[in-house]
Amino acid sequence: MIEEKVLVQKFLNRKNRERLKKPDWLKIKLGDPRNQNAVLELIDGLNLHTVCQEAKCPNIFECWTDKTATFMLGGDTCTRHCGFCAVNKGKPLDLDPMEPTHVAEAVEHLGLAHTVITSVNRDDLPDGGSMHWAETIIRVRELNPECKVEVLIPDFNGDQAALNNVLQARPDVLNHNTETIARLYRRVRPDAVYEQSMELLERAALWRDAEQPTMFTKSGIMVGLGEEFEEVVDLMRDLRKVSCDIMTIGQYLQPYEKRLPVERYVTPAEFAEWKRIGEGMGFKHLESSPLTRSSYHARQQAENGEGILVER
Repeated sequence: MIEEKVLVQKFLNRKNRERLKKPDWLKIKLGDPRNQNAVLELIDGLNLHTVCQEAKCPNIFECWTDKTATFMLGGDTCTRHCGFCAVNKGKPLDLDPMEPTHVAEAVEHLGLAHTVITSVNRDDLPDGGSMHWAETIIRVRELNPECKVEVLIPDFNGDQAALNNVLQARPDVLNHNTETIARLYRRVRPDAVYEQSMELLERAALWRDAEQPTMFTKSGIMVGLGEEFEEVVDLMRDLRKVSCDIMTIGQYLQPYEKRLPVERYVTPAEFAEWKRIGEGMGFKHLESSPLTRSSYHARQQAENGEGILVER
C-alpha cells in the first residue's frame, strides 16, 4: 500500500509539472454578486454545506446568480479518498440533527421547484447516513410539498437496507454517479467498485418499476482522465442495461495541485457525439458538454425526461 501511494504521488508530481492550458470553451461568465452573496449568507446562517463550494464547481456563479444550490449532507469531510475530489478527507464530525430541517428551510427560502441534495461518504456510520438522508427528504417535502427532490447518493458500500432507506422516502430522482469508466476506477475511485455502482442503479430501477414508476434513475461521469471515446460509449451501454434514465457527461477539472491532473480537454464536438449516441440508446435525457455537472440544469433534465416518459 505504501509503495502504491508513492507511485501515485510520483505520477501526480510529474503530471502537475505538465498541466494543460484550459481551452477557450471552458471560460465562464461571472454572475450577479448580490444574488451569490444572498445564497452564501443563507447557507452560512443555517450552518449548511453545498457541493457548489466544496467541489469547486465551475457553474457556481451561474447557479447562485439564479439562487439555486446543491446541498451537501453529513458535513464537509469525506471518509473516502477519490483522486478527483476537492472535498476534505478524514474523520467527520457527528451528524447535525438539525441539518434536515435547515435544508428544508433553505429550499423554502430560495423558493425552489427542484432541489438537489448530495452528501459526503459516511463510511464511519453503520447505515452510511442513509436514515439522515431519508429524514432530509421527508423534511423538505413537509415544508415544500410542490418541490421535486433529486438525491445524489453514495454507494453505501453496497448495503441494500441503506439504499432502501433512501428509496422509501420516495425521491423524484435517484442519482448515483459512476464518475469514470471501469478501467480507471482504481486510480480515480480507489474506495469504490464499478460493478457495485451498477448494481445500486439496477436495484433503484427495480424499485422504481415496482413501487414508484414516476421516479427517474440517473448517473454521471467526468471525462478527460484518460478514458477513450469508445470506453465512454461502453459505459453508456452498461447504464442502459441497468435501465438508467438520465446521464450527464462533463469535463473533469483539477480542483487543486494534489488532485488527479487533466489528461486532456475533450472537445465540444465529442460531447455532442456522445449525446447523439446516448439518445439513440434510449436515455430519456442526456446532458453532455464541457461544463456539465450532475446538478447543472437538473430541473430541466428531469422535466425533459417527464416530457417523454413512456411505459418502461
